[in-house]
Amino acid sequence: MTKHFQRELGKIKKMILSLGAIVEERVRLASQAMEDWEVELALHIISKDHEIDKMEVEIEEECLKILALHQPVAVDLRFIVAVIKINNDLERIGDQAVNIAQRIETIAGQDHYKESYFDYFDMAAKAEKMLKMSLDALVNLDIDLAFNVLKLDNEVDAIQKEAYDRINIAIKNEPQKVGLLINLLLISRHIERLADHATNIAEEVIYLIEGEIVRHGNILETD
Repeated sequence: MTKHFQRELGKIKKMILSLGAIVEERVRLASQAMEDWEVELALHIISKDHEIDKMEVEIEEECLKILALHQPVAVDLRFIVAVIKINNDLERIGDQAVNIAQRIETIAGQDHYKESYFDYFDMAAKAEKMLKMSLDALVNLDIDLAFNVLKLDNEVDAIQKEAYDRINIAIKNEPQKVGLLINLLLISRHIERLADHATNIAEEVIYLIEGEIVRHGNILETD
């Protein structure tokens, strides 16, 4: 294996971790904007989406170049495949942060937007934690941490169901506020999808370490 090939692998790792850091910051800002319905912050998140898109394309191109020029095998091939998938999930997480920001912009322009129908703080905090844990698992190749992300996903799903039930009741009781309530419901869906993509990253870390695919409930037991 050439030093040039190793340098290219190192470059890709730095690129995916840089993208992860930016995406993690955007998610944090989206959560912050959600706390006080900060439209200016939401608009900032929306305006910066192109940066993540650009990085995602650059990382994919680098991965494809390595596949074509070096034809890696074994663990190096798994690394490239994992990075391509993680790269896509990070871009989608960035999209979810933008979706949340767009909902904030819409909600803040409606009447009664400060009325409390559901507190998203715990759900958003868990999704943020899942993203951080999945990226830490990637940096440290920590399989136990990756499995812990998978466990947290069930908790986020349960909160999303609770949000759906409560907002659905509110829609029936206050049909004049249906526009506001639907946007609030969409926020819970965006957070849940964000957590799903963090789970995907954790699954790819497990694949990278063990060479085992754990999607669709096929989760390995760990000691």
